Amino acid sequence: MPSSRLRTRSAGMLLGLALPLLGLSALASAQQSAPQSTQQSIQQPIQENRSELTMRALLAPQQEATLSSRMEGTLDELAVSLGATVAEGDVLARFDCRIEQARVNVANTELGVARLNSQAKDRLRRLDAVGDLEVALARAEVDKAQSALNLAAVQRDRCTLKAPFAGRIAAVHVKPFQTMAAGTPIVDLVGDGPLKVRLNAPSAHLAELGEGQPVSLDVSETGKRYAATLSAVSARIDAVAQTVELEARLDQAHDELMPGMTGRATLVAESPTTEDSDEGTP
Repeated sequence: MPSSRLRTRSAGMLLGLALPLLGLSALASAQQSAPQSTQQSIQQPIQENRSELTMRALLAPQQEATLSSRMEGTLDELAVSLGATVAEGDVLARFDCRIEQARVNVANTELGVARLNSQAKDRLRRLDAVGDLEVALARAEVDKAQSALNLAAVQRDRCTLKAPFAGRIAAVHVKPFQTMAAGTPIVDLVGDGPLKVRLNAPSAHLAELGEGQPVSLDVSETGKRYAATLSAVSARIDAVAQTVELEARLDQAHDELMPGMTGRATLVAESPTTEDSDEGTP
């Protein structure tokens, strides 16, 4: 019995000594973990400075135009069809220009008559048969006839519609032998150069956007991902939609891409740092 009581007292004394030691160990571990948690809390805002913006994307050509009739008349020839590839200066359509050509012929004849009259006045002036005023009037008639010929030639040239840049025919709005008024759309021409990407980002992220930022483009029609770079930020915000228009250029040319294709674009936006925001605060 005395030995058992002695063992019980010894165990109690050891337990009493162990409890303070355990408390000190827990306190030390808590002090060691405190700097780590503080460091994580400091690093957390740095990680949040990068945010991804996902938005709808539209592929558009660098150059596109709706070419219209510059005169009233009948379409005599339509030289292109849907999807045709044309070079700069190629003839796209011709109108019936018999009237305009006749005006050019008349103006050319009048110019010849005026030149003959001016030459005759010059010879008479050397003989003192006419005065300087008559010679000057004859030369003015030559200039007037030349201007009339230039005007008639310009009107005749409007009968021919030529491609202002190289590209492809995206739409044909008329048919051969159709009579139309001036300003009637004839064809839609899109340039065959590199495409651009049109985007609309929330205006709240305007401060995070800048030229040169990488853009990842997923095109729905091809199912592929393409690399692009942000190239322009609009100077105006849509007050109704609260968006800002962006443009990006593809890093490489891809033959399978066409204007009008759509998809989703992901842009890594750089949020302003705390130091930058503090600089603007007085």
